[in-house]
Amino acid sequence: MRNKKSQFICWLKTVDSREDAMAFLAIAKQTYPDARHHCWAYVMGANAQSQTAAMSDDEEPSGTAGKPILNVLQHKPVNNIMAIVIRYFGGIKLGAGGLVRAYSQSVEQAFSEAELAPIVPVDSFTAKFDFAQEQWVRHQLDLLNGTILDVEYAESVTMTGLIPSEGLQQLQNAIASKSIDLVIEE
Repeated sequence: MRNKKSQFICWLKTVDSREDAMAFLAIAKQTYPDARHHCWAYVMGANAQSQTAAMSDDEEPSGTAGKPILNVLQHKPVNNIMAIVIRYFGGIKLGAGGLVRAYSQSVEQAFSEAELAPIVPVDSFTAKFDFAQEQWVRHQLDLLNGTILDVEYAESVTMTGLIPSEGLQQLQNAIASKSIDLVIEE
């Protein structure tokens, strides 16, 4: 987005921790090292009551960058997300109101172009079974949108993967009739 010769570039990314967020910020700074400002905000947590939030104006006047970015994030149906707005100064001062509008609009525009996907809680599992049961297990996981991470072949098959939490009970019920050892990892 351009505003009075300044250029605003917004990046959005899911983050699970402050460390993830700061690593994402470091990438933005490496990618755009000559930008004047790298302003950002993030919200993390399962819901509004348990959310953690942080922001930075990165030397813009106080409250004109980080707070507007955070405000947009808090009014979107998203969790665990960070927005970084990179600004190349165009030589014309925008004033406090102009900065607030520019940073807010940058994030709004990024959201309008972003492809949002739901976060599906998953459980890790390890299953051990005979070779003859492998196709059946793969079929069950496919029906429940499970993901196979690794398969080891020895005297039997050991499979590790992820299963959406809502399908865990169905998987346990399906394999209860078979001689399959299933371990769910916390």
